[in-house]
Amino acid sequence: MVSVSSGPSVPTALKILIAGGFGVGKTTMVGSVSEVTPLATEERITAAGRRVDDLTGVEKKVSTTVALDFGRITISPELVLYLFGTPGQDRFWFMWDDLSNGALGAVVLADTRRLDASFAAVDFFESRDIPFAVGVNCFDGDREVDAEQVRQALDLPPGVPVLLCDVRKRQSSKEVLLAVLGAARRKMEARLVAAGLRPG
Repeated sequence: MVSVSSGPSVPTALKILIAGGFGVGKTTMVGSVSEVTPLATEERITAAGRRVDDLTGVEKKVSTTVALDFGRITISPELVLYLFGTPGQDRFWFMWDDLSNGALGAVVLADTRRLDASFAAVDFFESRDIPFAVGVNCFDGDREVDAEQVRQALDLPPGVPVLLCDVRKRQSSKEVLLAVLGAARRKMEARLVAAGLRPG
């Protein structure tokens, strides 16, 4: 009898969204952690775009995502994350529904200079019952607020992780992604308990 090798195991692939307001660092985060050259749909901001998009607080921004960012990171030999960065401008929010299909969880990136730009992303994931973590992108190392202040300002429930981060740094971005995985695991365990099943 010939024995058949099952071959190398295929890692589990999970989809994570990276969302937030215009100019909060979504493209930068995907680029900092992706182990492959990220796909980015960056275009220059034109004079016409400046009349449509709110550039308050990001007046020096010269390019913007017009479709999505895509990257990949291997967390372990058994787990690979596919990262999808959403466009931040109001006029592209119609794409979020399609991008969110099949997502295990999400990152909501926040900029404390424009915290109100995070409300739409928080509402989006809460209304679809998609677990998420909030990454507070500390531009230029500015950490004038703490995680609890951001939690209160965004009116987040206790189960939503809030982390101060610098998305230019791979390890900092990775910690936010791990927080999303933790939030997704806790939500799944809670659903199992509600269904009368014991989490594995």
